[in-house]
Amino acid sequence: MTLPQEEPAIDYSVEGPIAIIRLNRPAFLNALNAGMLDLYAALLQRADADPAVRAIVVTGNGRGFCAGADLSMLSSGPDALRDYIAAQDPELGPAMTFRLATPVVTAINGPCAGLGFVIAVCADKRFVHPDASLSTTFSRLGLVAEYGISWVLPRLVGLASATDLLLTGRTITGREAGELGLADVSDDPFASAMSWATLIAEHSSPTSMAFMKQALLNDGNSTLSDCMVETLQLMLRAFEGDDLQEALNARREKRPPMFAPWIQ
Repeated sequence: MTLPQEEPAIDYSVEGPIAIIRLNRPAFLNALNAGMLDLYAALLQRADADPAVRAIVVTGNGRGFCAGADLSMLSSGPDALRDYIAAQDPELGPAMTFRLATPVVTAINGPCAGLGFVIAVCADKRFVHPDASLSTTFSRLGLVAEYGISWVLPRLVGLASATDLLLTGRTITGREAGELGLADVSDDPFASAMSWATLIAEHSSPTSMAFMKQALLNDGNSTLSDCMVETLQLMLRAFEGDDLQEALNARREKRPPMFAPWIQ
C-alpha cells in the first residue's frame, strides 16, 4: 500500500524583504499530505538562499495553522509509512529552521496539532491567537515525540511543562501557550509576525543574525569556556567586517543601516 497522492498545497510569496509561507489546505485545517513537508523544506531553503529575503513568516490559510498529518497518511499502513520514513532526510525536518541563516517567525492563527505543532514551535519567534488550540497529540495516537520536538520543547517551556504537554497530549489555548512562554499572544498573529519580521529586516545585520542563530543552536551543548573562545573569534571577525562601520555611519547620519546580505 502506498501513501495517498495529492498535490502538495503551500503558497509562497515575497513582500519586500519578507518571504511568506502559507500552508494552504484550509478545508482540512491545512493538514499535511504526503508531499507538503518536503515542499515546506524546499521553500524554506529557497527563502534562505534569496539575498533579498531578511526574514521568513510561516502561517496557515483559513481558520487553522495546521492540524498535523492528514489522517489518510496515518491510515496507509505500516509498509507505506516505513517507506515514507526511510525517504526522510533528518536535516530537512521542521527543526531545519534553526540551522537557517534567515530568522523564521510563525503566526499560529488557529488549530495547531501534531506535526503542525512541531512546525509552529520550530521557529525563532512565535505569535499565537489567544483562542488558538494547540496540542502535541502524539501520545493519543500511539506515536512518539516526532521530528525532534522532545529536544526543542523543553528548551522553550522547561522540562516539566514539556513533559506534561507530550505525555498528556492535552489541548491548550493560545493564552496558556503565552503563559508557558511558548509564544507571544496576539489578536492578529500574522500582523504581529510581519511587524517582528519587518523590525529585524530593517535594523538587524543578516550576518550578525546568522552567527547568533548558529551560536544559539550550538552553545547550549558547549561549555562556557568553549563558548567564550568561540565568541572571541567571532568578535574579531565582526570587528573586521563591514557591518560595524555601516551601523556606525548610519547612526551618525541618522538613517537606517544598509547591511549586506549574509554570505556563507
